[in-house]
Amino acid sequence: MPASESADPHATSTPPECVVEEVLARFHAYARIRRSRDRILSARRYSPRDEQQAFDDLHRAMTRLRSPAR
Repeated sequence: MPASESADPHATSTPPECVVEEVLARFHAYARIRRSRDRILSARRYSPRDEQQAFDDLHRAMTRLRSPAR
């Protein structure tokens, strides 16, 4: 039975880990856009729409992260 007990926590921890990785990736993208917006000389310009899209993506990922906990 110890083998089944060790398998259960691993099975339940895998999906949230994927969601955490997604949240981190979305946060990184949002932060990159914000940094670019605040710089005077930037190789890439992002529009306010790009920033809003990145924020919305981050918000949805955070919502998915919180959903299983409820």
